[in-house]
Amino acid sequence: MRASRLVSLLLLLQTRGRMTAAELAEALEVSVRTVYRDVESLGATGVPVYAERGPAGGYQLLDGYRTRLTGLTAGEAEALFLSGVPGPAAELGLGSVLATAELKLRAALPSDLADRGARIRQRFHLDAPTWFREPEPTPHLAALADAVWRDRRIHLRYRRWKTPREVARTLDPLGVVLKAGRWYLVAAADGQVRTYRVGAILELVVLDEPADRPDGFDLADCWREHAARYERGVYRAEARVRMTVAALAQTTYLLPPAMSRAAHENAGSPDADGWVTTTLPIESVRHGCVEVLKLGAQVEVLAPAELRDRVAGTAHALAALYPRADGVRAPQPATGASG
Repeated sequence: MRASRLVSLLLLLQTRGRMTAAELAEALEVSVRTVYRDVESLGATGVPVYAERGPAGGYQLLDGYRTRLTGLTAGEAEALFLSGVPGPAAELGLGSVLATAELKLRAALPSDLADRGARIRQRFHLDAPTWFREPEPTPHLAALADAVWRDRRIHLRYRRWKTPREVARTLDPLGVVLKAGRWYLVAAADGQVRTYRVGAILELVVLDEPADRPDGFDLADCWREHAARYERGVYRAEARVRMTVAALAQTTYLLPPAMSRAAHENAGSPDADGWVTTTLPIESVRHGCVEVLKLGAQVEVLAPAELRDRVAGTAHALAALYPRADGVRAPQPATGASG
């Protein structure tokens, strides 16, 4: 375990350059004291690592030093072959690059490791897009990815859901994210970091100006915060409902994750008839009606009254369309009852 950590520390210094003890500790998930001991051990084995003091200091390898400790374990080789996602790579304009890199990797690996990598590719496949959705056209994705990579500022014309529908923006691109089969741009404008759906970009011009990238910006952390903030902002209301225990279990498959999670967390104990009372987050009354109806007659809306009335109106309208088995038709609802 320690030998593997020493190799990781050495490779971190080789690939990233100067790093502080705190940065190394965070990357290796160990204490700063452990980093001190590991650096001493590397020095004792002849690795030319030295420390510089001061605010801009840290540990660094002697200029020109390169380690040859880059052999891959079997598990690492398998993971590399599994990590390539040909579809997204091709969309980014990196399809041929990925294929060439894989060929070089296979050529460089011992035959047994190359065979294991090919075996993984034959048995596991990563398909990023979600079900029941056509791929969204992203004609500007490759140019956008190039601008992100080269830190070039961009100017775009963008279609959004609110008025005015089309807007023009000059942005500092910070990264692209693939989420459930859709590509998103993370970019800064006027000191604020925002997200844009790549498929909604109508025109894109890469400017001959350097992009301003905030110090310490981390794309993964930024996206996690955005996703959490988006989820909190979308569900602006709540609905109090009662449902069968079976329906509660079905929420995992029929409702969005946030609604299903809340349904389980807020559910009380089942009553004598096997029904539980719980609270669901909803975007709006209209959205809540659509989601609740997925559970059919196994759920009853208790509040708010507006949502209860909308569900009831829809149910009455459906009953009027479908006669009972005995041929008796339900009374016709008032006009607009289905809302």
